Amino acid sequence: MLDGWMLAALGVAGLLFVIALSGIRVAQEYQRGVVFRLGRFHSVRGPGLYYLLPFFEWQRVTDMRTVTVNVEPQETITRDSVTVKVNAVLWYRVTEPFKAILEVADFESAVYQVALTSLRSIIGQHDLDEVLKEREKINKALRENVDRDTDPWGVTVEMVEMKDVEIPQAMQRAMAQEAEAVREKRARLIKAGAELEAAEKLTSAAELMASNPLALELRRMQMIAEVGAEQNTTTIVMMPSEFMTIAKGLGEAVTRNGAPARIG
Repeated sequence: MLDGWMLAALGVAGLLFVIALSGIRVAQEYQRGVVFRLGRFHSVRGPGLYYLLPFFEWQRVTDMRTVTVNVEPQETITRDSVTVKVNAVLWYRVTEPFKAILEVADFESAVYQVALTSLRSIIGQHDLDEVLKEREKINKALRENVDRDTDPWGVTVEMVEMKDVEIPQAMQRAMAQEAEAVREKRARLIKAGAELEAAEKLTSAAELMASNPLALELRRMQMIAEVGAEQNTTTIVMMPSEFMTIAKGLGEAVTRNGAPARIG
């Protein structure tokens, strides 16, 4: 009879020992345990070894590492009424585990839905050109918007980046034509600027040579040397520069005195 009691006592002691050991918990360095006691929030424990009272305490383990989420492509309309399809990547992490458990039923799904709606809202506030050219500005506004909405849940949004922007084929062709027209305009402006600069240089050179006849003679000799170097059959007739001076003087005299009277 005594042996039976001893065996029963040993069994009960063993059962109590097993139950006591069942309360031991270990959380990794990147994990936190949100502990509830009799249904009420009690504390946040971890990382490392800690103990839960069996039958009285239970926990929800939360991962504190940064989570990367691919936001599925969203078809939305820009401010200038262009339909685009945009997808993005979201990085966030839990900073206050008890809020992530207590304030929202499923914080992962909630953060994802906030990112979806914010992406559509932010894109709708910008023109197509801004969406394509000012991504950093839009990414910053998107991150601030998502972070503001998820802050009550103990979630911090680290970064949001638009990964791809798809636009209709017709709009792509129109943008290609616009880009080609801009390049053609730039080429014409550069050519016109070069012609204007060349004309200014030639005008300055002509004025300088007109004030110094020796410079004109040197230029004529240089041209003769250049023509002769081409090994062609061009015949060059040299005329003294004094003829040009006399012709210029006669022209000025005629201009001052008026046209000569017609004879006959």
